[in-house]
Amino acid sequence: METSIAIERAAQWLNDADGLLISAGAGMGVDSGLPDFRGTEGFWRAYPALGASSIRFEEIASPQAFRRTPALAWAFYGHRLDLYRQTQPHRGFDILRDWAARMKHGAFVFTSNVDGHFQKAGFPEDRIAECHGSINWLQCVEECSQQIWPADEVVPVIDGHTFRLTSSIPRCPSCGAVARPNILMFNDSHWIETRSSRQIRRLEGWLSQCSNLVALELGAGRAIPTVRRFGEHYAARLIRINPRDFKVSPDRGIGIAGAALDSLQQIERLMHRGREE
Repeated sequence: METSIAIERAAQWLNDADGLLISAGAGMGVDSGLPDFRGTEGFWRAYPALGASSIRFEEIASPQAFRRTPALAWAFYGHRLDLYRQTQPHRGFDILRDWAARMKHGAFVFTSNVDGHFQKAGFPEDRIAECHGSINWLQCVEECSQQIWPADEVVPVIDGHTFRLTSSIPRCPSCGAVARPNILMFNDSHWIETRSSRQIRRLEGWLSQCSNLVALELGAGRAIPTVRRFGEHYAARLIRINPRDFKVSPDRGIGIAGAALDSLQQIERLMHRGREE
């Protein structure tokens, strides 16, 4: 399907929908200036100090890294935490909120992103499901309890030459062990998923209310297909926006080859013209 035809059909579906399921992967944040760590080389380009040491993303993004080298693990996650705090969500988030405001049941977000940018962009906390957790919450590395707590007091200071955390390593308030982000990592059997599970239950309740649901998938890759499969499972109408992996079965949806922000703006311009006519 040609892009112009796909954009036109997407606009029509969104105009008719009574609920919008927004399923977002790392590509949603790229237009805000965030790295997507696509492949090992992409990860090393984002963090050359780790590339020089040949440390792979799967090694540093694991609970074992917080046990072996907590100053290194917190340098990586502390840098990401600071980056996410400083970066502003792009205009596409506002477009999505505007569309949701015109629908009977509004929107619900299902995302693998851990940056908290949907909350930062003004989406209600009770309309967001973060299937991989959030960097803005912490838990104990030793899982001494099911407690999680906000990362608000963590202000990371990192040595750019050694790529190590030089400020205090965050600690569990209950047992004093090293704290880690409440994120599902690689080879992670100790992630405390209670917060994410509550979010998913709220999402499932919302889905049951919608009779004309449209799923809008943004920047979700195939390497870890959780986000792609969620939209495919729950929505008869799927709009998939992706620069590379945009194809979708014609009987299930529409594939649009493009970046999230540009594609959303194209759809919005067409919808705006339709409202003026």
